[in-house]
Amino acid sequence: MESEYIKMVDITQKQNTHRTAIAQAVVRVGSMLTIDAIKKKTVPKGDVFAMSKAAGFLGLKKTPELLPDCHPLPIEYAGIAYEIDDLNIIIRVTVKTFYKTGVEVEAMHGASVVALNMYDMLKPIDKGIEIKDIKLLEKTGGKSDIRNQSLT
Repeated sequence: MESEYIKMVDITQKQNTHRTAIAQAVVRVGSMLTIDAIKKKTVPKGDVFAMSKAAGFLGLKKTPELLPDCHPLPIEYAGIAYEIDDLNIIIRVTVKTFYKTGVEVEAMHGASVVALNMYDMLKPIDKGIEIKDIKLLEKTGGKSDIRNQSLT
């Protein structure tokens, strides 16, 4: 007999629909010198935005390998955008698919990985970095649309 506590959610009866999720993470740096180094691409470990985007894409694609109840699904679009607001770098990750289950976890995981990669690249030049506000901004498709669901 299969335990009710050791199984993935059964999605076999669900219908494929277009699904989108937009997630956010914020990296707050300790100094405008760090922002300048990012913009001028003089961070010793390399181009922070390009490297972090690549890390984010890898992270969101590998989400089901790290989270046991997360279904593998086709990611048909992923986009990562940055906005600098004073000492904050606002990361937005958009993920889209046409499938039976949503991509919220993939989007939040991608945003988290982008933020962690930024932290790793910037820690040699700035000891005041923090990661905050990892949250789902928007979800469409499936049974419901959800906006602004915070993890922190």
